[in-house]
Amino acid sequence: MTTSTTNQDLAAIEDRERAFHDAWADSIDPASVEVQASFTGCTSPEGAWIAEQLGDLRGKRLLELGSGAGEGAVFFATKGADVVATDLSPGMLKVVEEVARLHKTKVATAVASADDLSAFPDASFDVVYAANLLHHVDIAACLDEVRRVLKPGGVAAFWDPVAHNPAINVYRRMAMAVRTEDEHPIRRQDMALFAARFSEVRTRFFWLSALLVFVKFYLVDRIHPSSDRYWKLIITKEAELRPWVKPLMALDRAILAVIPPLKWWCWNMSIVARK
Repeated sequence: MTTSTTNQDLAAIEDRERAFHDAWADSIDPASVEVQASFTGCTSPEGAWIAEQLGDLRGKRLLELGSGAGEGAVFFATKGADVVATDLSPGMLKVVEEVARLHKTKVATAVASADDLSAFPDASFDVVYAANLLHHVDIAACLDEVRRVLKPGGVAAFWDPVAHNPAINVYRRMAMAVRTEDEHPIRRQDMALFAARFSEVRTRFFWLSALLVFVKFYLVDRIHPSSDRYWKLIITKEAELRPWVKPLMALDRAILAVIPPLKWWCWNMSIVARK
């Protein structure tokens, strides 16, 4: 989103996002939400790397932005963090609460926009986490708020899609029924926003040749991108996909080690930034 975006525009965008995610929440069975697999499965390298970077969370206060169905909030709560889950969608937060109950843990919830965390004081969290959120919001405004609510030395962790792969951009145009119209995947130039606000920024990129899984979904399984969310299917079908994904992920690591610029043609990236 650009600096020319007006407050009225932002309000309209938030209304569309809220309505979309409330409708999605109505279709979610909390018992089907893949909490552990979203951080431990071979098809979840983004979350696994972030969890490794965050380390021991026992007793730490963690704020999740755009919690969705609660995979992150509940996972980190099971690891001993004191978690507050936020989302624009009250419907999604109801799902989070039920998922937490099913996993016998506690997560506090609050309706909040990721670029307006005024309900939370300065320096009140050790960790801020967000998955698949930044491409829905004003990144600069969100990062300003994240930095404000983090304690000195606190850590922010994100993972989001990357903008530059032509094949993925074709997929995005095919998947409009399961996406919101205002999405804007991370661009190379967006990384300057992190560097300007945080003392240390680490990144990892995932899904280059491993994107062949999407070809399997479309050509072999005959699943249209607008009929089901591929980014959810990779989690629910993890056991089936493992023989494909593990060697392709290893190949991706080798390719990116030799040709680092190809990282910007990956599907997703994870970012860990320290205040």
